[in-house]
Amino acid sequence: MKASPTLERPHAGLLDWLKEHHVDYDLHEHPQAFTAMGTAHAEGVDPHTFAKVVGVATDEGSRVLLVLDATDHVDLRKAREALSARSVRLLTEPELVAIAPECEAGALPAVGALYGLPVVADHAVKEDEAISFNAGSHRFSVRVDRSAWERAAEVRYADLAQAVDRRPAWALS
Repeated sequence: MKASPTLERPHAGLLDWLKEHHVDYDLHEHPQAFTAMGTAHAEGVDPHTFAKVVGVATDEGSRVLLVLDATDHVDLRKAREALSARSVRLLTEPELVAIAPECEAGALPAVGALYGLPVVADHAVKEDEAISFNAGSHRFSVRVDRSAWERAAEVRYADLAQAVDRRPAWALS
């Protein structure tokens, strides 16, 4: 698999969309990072407030962007229930690149309207006052007011994250 070149600027369509929809944002440039957790650390924000974007497809051919905290993993069973589908699968990297050719693979912004896709976010995202997400590049991200993004992106919420017991091992008895 060939790596995509690093974009030297953020996704212009994203920045235009944010302005057009009156979503104030702070643009951050940071060292190149390829995971949501790595990007949160590179940006210097709490990983619980950095949004991981996961593309999925249903058995009926619908495509949806799921948004979770960087610390969480998507539970495909829960996603299937939230999307009222018989089955749900992760989109492949080539499918993601086809949806958003102007973005680096794995750096899709949490704005489905740019690609004609709905956005469903995990309930944990709603707990954050502000969130950050990739701006189409592994070197740029934006920080936005969560409620302004939620309204503009027409976000729907559902239980999407795997249930993980984060208590230390000594507390599990």
